[in-house]
Amino acid sequence: MSTTVNTVAGRKDAAELGRTLIHEHVLVGFPGWFMDARQPTFKRAEAIARVVDAFQELHGHGVRTVIDPCPMDLGRDVEFIAEVSQKSGVTLICTTGVYAESMGIPYTLRSLPDEAVTEVFVREIEDGIGGTGIKAGLIKIATGEGHVSDYERKMIAASARAAKITGVPLISHTENCSCGHDQIDIATGEGLASSSLIVGHSDGRDDHDYQRSLAERGAYVGFDRFGLEQIVPDAVRMKNLKKLADAGHKERIMVSHDTVNCWLGGLPGGMAPESLQAIVPNWRMTHLFEHIFPELKRMGMSEGDLELIVAENPRRYFDEAAANARQAAPQAAG
Repeated sequence: MSTTVNTVAGRKDAAELGRTLIHEHVLVGFPGWFMDARQPTFKRAEAIARVVDAFQELHGHGVRTVIDPCPMDLGRDVEFIAEVSQKSGVTLICTTGVYAESMGIPYTLRSLPDEAVTEVFVREIEDGIGGTGIKAGLIKIATGEGHVSDYERKMIAASARAAKITGVPLISHTENCSCGHDQIDIATGEGLASSSLIVGHSDGRDDHDYQRSLAERGAYVGFDRFGLEQIVPDAVRMKNLKKLADAGHKERIMVSHDTVNCWLGGLPGGMAPESLQAIVPNWRMTHLFEHIFPELKRMGMSEGDLELIVAENPRRYFDEAAANARQAAPQAAG
């Protein structure tokens, strides 16, 4: 059975997604960004033009699809995302779901009953976000460092239930390579298969054993912060990616950069976005194709290996999530 995916421009066959980056942000605004009066006024038209240029450059490297896993509470603007998609020619997929408690906006959903949170996510997937008609294609989950709060546990469980109902996958944020197994435990505890989850930012520590342990449980492993070398050098990421592939898990590897192409307001702490260039000069969406993939080839990975990771794995991820939901449906009915 062919799997179709919600994109910001409508349904699309998963087989047609092509080269896909699984974790890039069109725009982000951390909670309360608008309260920093020192920041310049947001100029939407200028921002659109700048972001479209970046996505057109990415399109030139053969990338046809990008997942923007911006949750509800980080300035998500699906009409902005849709305009970038239409003007750049890159298919964009947006998400429902929420961020980690310490960095998100927990009050409203924390106050709702569990089943109501599930319904919120299902409605954004099946009916659309607000009055836009744009439907989410994934659910974002997130945890803080070293500990899953009660709120985060509630949100992940609701997300897993919504994923079972709708057939969309989960994509996660983790802090410093912690709590990936907790995320899997909570999701699978709700009856969701681990293959419906990308454990995000799993390249944030030099820890092959952790990365391999996630893959061994059937989850996808996000090597999704290439270019953010103030966290981990890319040389370490490449070493561990190849080591995971050599261990027989190349079909569970996903790649991206976690770039933010447009900030609403400044960065957390008030840093101006333009100052990032000096700190992380390679943190841009074309970095994988300009530098990382050529180096991985020199390290012994084949063109076929890299195409599997950037094209086949994302397609299979959506296929498996839809199949997992179909398999769960008869059990729920029984």
